[in-house]
Amino acid sequence: MTENIVPNDHEKLRTLEAQVQVLAQAVRALAEGLEEIPSQDTDREKQAARGARLAHELLLSEGL
Repeated sequence: MTENIVPNDHEKLRTLEAQVQVLAQAVRALAEGLEEIPSQDTDREKQAARGARLAHELLLSEGL
């Protein structure tokens, strides 16, 4: 017979903290992808796409 095991509050908090860290990394990747740095000669579309792809991969890695 299997029982449903409910995670304790400490485990829930650790999971939430990990998810918040991944969300912060994703937002940072998006911001850096959209950031315009005058001294750099980069293709803005490629830079934005790279930031979006990295953000997406971070979220997927955490199952979000």
